[in-house]
Parts: sequence; C-alpha cells; structure tokens
Amino acid sequence: MADLSAFPITARWPATDRQAIQLYAFPTPNGVKISIALEELGLPYEAHKVTLTPEEVKSPAFRSLNPNGKIPAIIDPDGPDGQPVGLFESGAILIYLAEKTGHLIGSSPAQKYDILQWLMFQMGGIGPMFGQLGFFYKFAGADIPDHRPRDRYLAEARRLLAIIEDRLDGREWLCDDYSIADIATAPWLRVLDVYGACEAVHWADLPNCQRYMQQFLARPAVKVGLVTPPRD
Repeated sequence: MADLSAFPITARWPATDRQAIQLYAFPTPNGVKISIALEELGLPYEAHKVTLTPEEVKSPAFRSLNPNGKIPAIIDPDGPDGQPVGLFESGAILIYLAEKTGHLIGSSPAQKYDILQWLMFQMGGIGPMFGQLGFFYKFAGADIPDHRPRDRYLAEARRLLAIIEDRLDGREWLCDDYSIADIATAPWLRVLDVYGACEAVHWADLPNCQRYMQQFLARPAVKVGLVTPPRD
C-alpha cells in the first residue's frame, strides 16, 4: 500500500484507498477536466471536495500540494518509477494522465503535438479569457459602471469561439480523435450558459460549437465527471 504521509494534504483530506489517485477539486470548468479524464481513462480515483473558500483552497494543507492555491490537484500513488507523485495545474495533470495510460493523446507524435497545441490554446486563451468574462459579465465585476472591461472580454470570447467554430468545420472533435484537448475546452464552453452570456457571445450563430457540445455532454464519462466531486 502506498505511503502518502509525505503529502500533508492527506491529513486534512484523508485517503480511503491509498492505491487510488487522489483528486482534490471542485466542479468548476478546471476542476471537472480531471474528473472527466479519470472517468474516460477508467483510472481508480477518490474525489475530495475542496471548496473555493480561502479556508480550504488557500489553506496550508492544500497549498502544500499546490502553492498557487487553486484547484485541481492530484496525488498519484503509482507515479513515475512506482513512487507517489503530486501534481497541480489542470493542463499538466491532463498530459500526465494521458501519457500514463497512452490514451486521449493521439497515436503518433504528429497527433500528440496537434492535441497539445489545442490544449495550450485552451489553457492560454479560452480559460483565462472566459474566466474574466464571467467576472465582468455575471459576478462582482458586473457592477462596475465602466463597461469597457466587460466589452473587451466579450469581444475576445467571440473571437476565440470563432476560431473553435472554424476548427470544428467538418470535424467531430478538435483533433483527429476525442482527446484531452476536448476535455479541457468543452467545460469552458459549457460555462457560458452559467454566465448567462450565450446571447452576448452570439452562441446561436455557432452551429459547429453547438453540435460539439451536444456530443460531448452525451458521453457517459462526462456526465459523471461534471458532478464529481459533488458540489453539495
């Protein structure tokens, strides 16, 4: 049985099955990336809910695994060379899980790097820009009288969505096959509805994105991953 005592986070969120991957997350777009990937890959895991409150996500216990104090993070008891490994940042975790299993990352070097570039497109573009859109369109920033920040992120969201819409023309998924690029991207497209921003970003004019989301949300692993760990 793996010894996880070197990870202080396990004192606050104890592992029941120390042979399973320990997932520390909350069902946000970044958090569900990892639960969806774990479900798709069939890897045994335990999901620990870490709320976004400073008392949890900024706690010394959580920051011992992720110094940046943001979900998600994992501990894999069976890491490289059979030793436990801790990881944070959703993109890094997705790459790790895909390479660990040899799935969702293509079957050739060319496919792998095509997938990775679209994964980085999400990490560097879709995620940060849509996150700012949510802040200025729905959450605290929506009360700011100056609408220039909101309009800037609306325009950027529309631009990024247009890129995805074009990429999906004649394609089922972002790359040759379903991959970690889709697992990273689709939850962020889904959150536009949570923001109440679909009309503002002209979602009705994006038929490829609509089709893409329908087939993504229909996947059994996605249905489970989207509610793991449970919000309540």
